[in-house]
Amino acid sequence: MEQKQRVKTYWEREACGEIHSEAPEGAPEFYAEVEQRREELEPHIERFADFAGARGLSVLEIGVGLGTDFIRFVRAGAKATGVDLTERAIGLVRRRLELEGLDADLRVADAEALPFEDGSFDRVYSWGVLHHTPETQQAVREAIRVLRPGGTLCVMMYARHSWVGYGFWVRHALLAGRPWRSVATVLARHMESEGTKAYTRSELARMFAGVEELRIDKVATVYDRQLAGPLARLTGDRLGWQYVIRGRKPS
Repeated sequence: MEQKQRVKTYWEREACGEIHSEAPEGAPEFYAEVEQRREELEPHIERFADFAGARGLSVLEIGVGLGTDFIRFVRAGAKATGVDLTERAIGLVRRRLELEGLDADLRVADAEALPFEDGSFDRVYSWGVLHHTPETQQAVREAIRVLRPGGTLCVMMYARHSWVGYGFWVRHALLAGRPWRSVATVLARHMESEGTKAYTRSELARMFAGVEELRIDKVATVYDRQLAGPLARLTGDRLGWQYVIRGRKPS
């Protein structure tokens, strides 16, 4: 089985952001719990996503997961399109839209080969997704391709030099008697779906070369604090688990 199929199989079992809840899957209470949990774990999303500022814009989200960010774009009045590699995610998000009486374009699609013409969207958004696809650089090229000239993108990817990365290395390399293993190797084998990648700032700068007004912000997360405790507060965002990449397509 090729790697992309293994990635798809992994996320078909449990969509990104899914929680174990007493509420029936697809019920209003289920989605309310999902939304609350995401807000608790990643409260900084709203600052970067700028949902309110998407009103009237054509927005593409690559990798909708359970649709918690996607539905906020729709609620804000964006002309929203969402894609995901898995039928499971698309089905759950369609149900979520139905419950709120909302409408949007949802499709099963591959981030490395988006089914849209050049310059189709004012904004492209992808949170914690592109580092899972085997050819991440190709997915980045596709995200930029479907942006209109002057359009903006916001992408989150994992940071290799982070408390989460180091925590996984301690557990799966040092304590496993394999200290020669790199953080990148450990994450590719043990973090979520097979082949998950985490990057350095310089790697991301090269990956998004050509994007204007490029900003790469590192963010410390709940996951870092869970692993490092008080140390995470001392290091702040410097050893955060998430990089948020923003910029504008040259016009």
